[in-house]
Amino acid sequence: MTGREPKNVEEAGFVFVDPAAYADEDYFHRACAMLRREDPVHWVESHGKGFNPFWAITKSADIFEIEAKNQIFLNEPRPVLGTIEDDERSGKTGGLLRTLIHVDDPEHRDLRGVTQEWFLPKNLVKLEDMIAGYAKRYVDNMAGMGGSCDFARDIAMYMPLNVILSILGLPESDYGRMLKLTQELFGAADEEMQRDSDPEGFIAVVQDFFAYFTKLTEERRANPTGDMASVVANARVRGEELTMMQTIGYYVITATAGHDTTASAIAGGMHALIEHPEQMKRLRDDLSLINTAVDEMIRWVTPVKHFMRTATEDYQLRDKTIRAGQSVLLSYPSGNRDEDAFVDPFTFDVSRSPNKHLAFGFGVHYCLGAMLARMELKAFFKELLPRLDHIELAGDPKWMKTIFVGGLKTLPVSYSLR
Repeated sequence: MTGREPKNVEEAGFVFVDPAAYADEDYFHRACAMLRREDPVHWVESHGKGFNPFWAITKSADIFEIEAKNQIFLNEPRPVLGTIEDDERSGKTGGLLRTLIHVDDPEHRDLRGVTQEWFLPKNLVKLEDMIAGYAKRYVDNMAGMGGSCDFARDIAMYMPLNVILSILGLPESDYGRMLKLTQELFGAADEEMQRDSDPEGFIAVVQDFFAYFTKLTEERRANPTGDMASVVANARVRGEELTMMQTIGYYVITATAGHDTTASAIAGGMHALIEHPEQMKRLRDDLSLINTAVDEMIRWVTPVKHFMRTATEDYQLRDKTIRAGQSVLLSYPSGNRDEDAFVDPFTFDVSRSPNKHLAFGFGVHYCLGAMLARMELKAFFKELLPRLDHIELAGDPKWMKTIFVGGLKTLPVSYSLR
């Protein structure tokens, strides 16, 4: 890599508390490379930036180690990086929202079991025709756009939205509302996507989710159907009905992360292919590479930027002692560019194997929807690439300002498509 470098490791550590740093991918990766090289277990004191301190973990092996120690490193009380005010609110109320990513075993294991059956290969294979149909619909849409579009906004975000909301059983008339709320939730730090810059705006977004999914829960409990929303609404864990908070949290994480992260991977995967035309040609000439290509796209983009864990006891990692009660930030984009974990990690290679990336996490919190996401990417690019004669950038891509989940928000392209 070349370009502007952080002055020192302290400055490099600030990328994790700066939403704008994630929108400048080159600088972000230079900062992480410095941390991996000079201080891979790095204490971040935000110095007035509004965040409680934490350890930034940037090496792949260290992230895997912490993920595997789920009895020592817990999601609660700080599953994602938030401001001091966010941490205080969570401490007092348990947080505005509790989803699978917020809880630990045994609650996590019990909640995960509610829909685990849906994401097994034997069930996902039944969705192949539906997913292929959506892939064709959006490639057809792309073909009808006259040879130019914003690929991120016009194409990538819609196919996974349709897939996951169809599985949930939401009416198509509500898809636009779910998309807008998701963008406001994950884009709360981006001026172009947030509802407003005041923290109350974020709270209002969460309240809108609550209102929508409370009504959905009541409807599915009164009149169950065969969709996933009914399974969640009527689930019983240890003989007890899920609380309304658990039910709503389940819907929110499924409806939002279930499409937004996949949309980022599709858009970022397309951008990677455009930036590496020799890799696009390899894949287009040999679609048997689609499995490795899709995992490489996911590694390259890494839509989930981090999760946090809090130590329950003192733990030695490299030359540092993480004290009980201290939090660690697991930087997945950094781990996925680790020079000790990947051969030429800054090379995009559609045939990369092995590819032990961290984009879906690891251990008991491994992403439930990982196989579904891979299926969607494979279906889309298997439909697109044989029909694509030419594609190039038609303007500068822009990445979302975020510290948690995000990717490209604009990807203007021009193309010719059969």
